[in-house]
Amino acid sequence: MNALVDRLRAYPSVKPLFGFAVAAVILFGVAPAVLSDFRLNLLAKFLCFAIVAAGIGLAWGRGGMLTLGQGVFFGIGAYIMAMHMQLADAARLGNDVPEFMEISGISTLPTFWQPFASAPVALLGILVLPALIAAILGFGVFKRRVRGAYFAILSQALAAALAILLTGQQAIGGFTGLSDFRAFFGFKLSDPANRKMLFFIAAATLLLVIALIRQLNRSRYGELLVAVRDAEERVRFLGYDPANIKIFAYVTAAFLAGIAGALFTPIVGIISPADIGIVPSIAFLIGVAIGGRTTLLGPVLGAIGVAWAQTSLSEEFPSGWTYLQGVLFIVVVGFIPAGLAGLWPLVKGWIDSRKPVPAVAAPTPVVTEEKVEAR
Repeated sequence: MNALVDRLRAYPSVKPLFGFAVAAVILFGVAPAVLSDFRLNLLAKFLCFAIVAAGIGLAWGRGGMLTLGQGVFFGIGAYIMAMHMQLADAARLGNDVPEFMEISGISTLPTFWQPFASAPVALLGILVLPALIAAILGFGVFKRRVRGAYFAILSQALAAALAILLTGQQAIGGFTGLSDFRAFFGFKLSDPANRKMLFFIAAATLLLVIALIRQLNRSRYGELLVAVRDAEERVRFLGYDPANIKIFAYVTAAFLAGIAGALFTPIVGIISPADIGIVPSIAFLIGVAIGGRTTLLGPVLGAIGVAWAQTSLSEEFPSGWTYLQGVLFIVVVGFIPAGLAGLWPLVKGWIDSRKPVPAVAAPTPVVTEEKVEAR
């Protein structure tokens, strides 16, 4: 074991590859072997949250942009995927409209539904639409030098507006949302093998996202993003436009959130306004803060941990989990700004400070010829 540690220290480039290999073994080997189908599907749901958290870690942790509205982009990807799956199920049954529309008395397919009957158009919309909306919003906000609490309030208001808008639209399921999906691009969701396939897709996507974020952090752009966070005016003085740097990070976070939402829909089997409003957006942020927003794996592990705790503890303490979640957020922000990922350096520093300082032996006096003659 010591030899392995020494080799990793000697070759820094091997360390991330070793980490990815360990994560791949856990996700693709250990988890399917030890978890039941229900728990594996639950973990796939948590991985979707981790993808969103990775994007927030880039925008907030590295760029200092408090994004309280990631539920918007998560919801856009989720609803586009849900609409495509509903239309595919309706076409397979020979219906002109999805079943929920027939129940609601809607006999004609709305115009904005029609493009998403095509799988390529739906996939293109999932990839492009969240990023495009984020680019438009970011251009209007960052070019005007809106930042800090003002940007956070604006992004949160956007999430609230979208949730309210979707709640009143019966053509998109209204308050109950869209559910009862039968197939995912031709694969039956009732088949356990296909459910496991969705987990593998989510796991592979998360590993690719982590690799992308790591590359961005280590690039020149990552250095500029940190510089904008810490000294925006100095970056502007050096000839860079901080707004463009922020917009790219914000668009990347929205792009990842849209992908996560598209994966969330077939994994969970339902998407509703309750999944994309203010509360889910804040929950994403809490996971990132608890895990450690300035680190690479902190947001990912924090999002998974908080989601797991919410699922486990809310079953036993339905009314107490919300308070516990708030307390955790306050404690982390107030006393551990680096999150749980920053605990180890603190503990290590405390341990090093408690170690006794080794006594330094007094130097042996040197006897010179002059001293010998004097004697």
